[in-house]
Amino acid sequence: MSLYNRIATGLQQDRKGYSLPRDLYVSEEAFRFDTAVMLKSVWLFACTVAHVKNPGDYFVFELAHNSIIVVRGRDNQVRAFWNTCRHRGARICTEQRGRAPRLICPYHQWTYGLDGALLAARSTADDFSKADNGLTPVALENVGGLIFLCLSDDPPPIDRVKADIADQIAAYDLEKCKVAVQDNLVEHANWKLVMENNRECYHCDAGHPELISVLGTYGFGKGLPEDGHADVVDDKAFDAMVEAKRAQWQQLGIYRELIEFPDGWWHRVARLPLANGAVTQSIDGKLACRKLIGPFTEPETSSLSVWSQPNSWHHFCCDHVVSFSLTPLSADQTLLRTSWLVHEDAVEGVDYDPDHLAALWRTTNDQDGRFSMLNHQGIATDGYRPGRYAVEEKLVEDFKQFYVDRSRAALEGLA
Repeated sequence: MSLYNRIATGLQQDRKGYSLPRDLYVSEEAFRFDTAVMLKSVWLFACTVAHVKNPGDYFVFELAHNSIIVVRGRDNQVRAFWNTCRHRGARICTEQRGRAPRLICPYHQWTYGLDGALLAARSTADDFSKADNGLTPVALENVGGLIFLCLSDDPPPIDRVKADIADQIAAYDLEKCKVAVQDNLVEHANWKLVMENNRECYHCDAGHPELISVLGTYGFGKGLPEDGHADVVDDKAFDAMVEAKRAQWQQLGIYRELIEFPDGWWHRVARLPLANGAVTQSIDGKLACRKLIGPFTEPETSSLSVWSQPNSWHHFCCDHVVSFSLTPLSADQTLLRTSWLVHEDAVEGVDYDPDHLAALWRTTNDQDGRFSMLNHQGIATDGYRPGRYAVEEKLVEDFKQFYVDRSRAALEGLA
């Protein structure tokens, strides 16, 4: 049976309301399909504009064997190119992040401008055209400061996502933020399990005491009054708090209705009140950076959360932004990248302490890494059978359905 037939068989076995068949999580065939076919057909979050803040700044995004350079040009535009020289294919950028006035291949020193144009190539034939040998572009969309890439030559639409997300995160002005901390954590689990773990807070009460002390659990799988699932946990006090906060959000001009994967699209945006008097997502609920961002002139006790299928989630607070992305490394390993952004004028040691800034989500990431590992280890056994989702895991099923639908579409595209 061919690779694609095995994947098609697994997708046919999927049942609504249940987790995926084992091989779609743990097999080498599924890993090869995901990285070579499915994930190349969708938009993937790569980084923020703060990762390439100044002209010449570059960021390398990798998916399995593929490597893409995201770079800011002298004209301040952010572009993406395949990280392979047009001469004989050598990798150009060998560091994950950096800054350079030009992009120079380390092999034979072919030199490219920040716009991808070939500037210099020694000993070429008389009929050689520099104009025809610039770096090969990759589809890129700047969504309010979040950079998405599609590795396909025929990217799917992204207009609805751009409109909905950019409208809400524009207030935080990511162009005026900088990356204060970045962590790269390798989780020992399949990438889909890492995503599924993020898409629910069913495990939070027992698994994340630090997180829920400031974030709560509503809106992360448990119902909100406006999403039709408020009866998941009946809490009139929470409902009243949300109503009171909405009036404040409207005065600040930051209130929008809940957006929850509308019309088959792949994004969710929700503003949620923080818990227990917290003013930001920090280990103690206190400001993690004294220099506030966006429109905020004083601490504001909510955060804006943005989720995008299939590989990112982000939290926007009054003093900082936390951005998460993941990419599969192997069938049983996933790279989780977490970046903490603060105001560009914030001074380390004066306005923020990097360890305090990162403490809450570092703790949470470590806890989630263990849960995802245990999940993968259990699924890899012969005793695993797809399990029924709990009511609070509706966002997990949203992700699973996205994966199934896009995988089927990608297989049809190969026919």
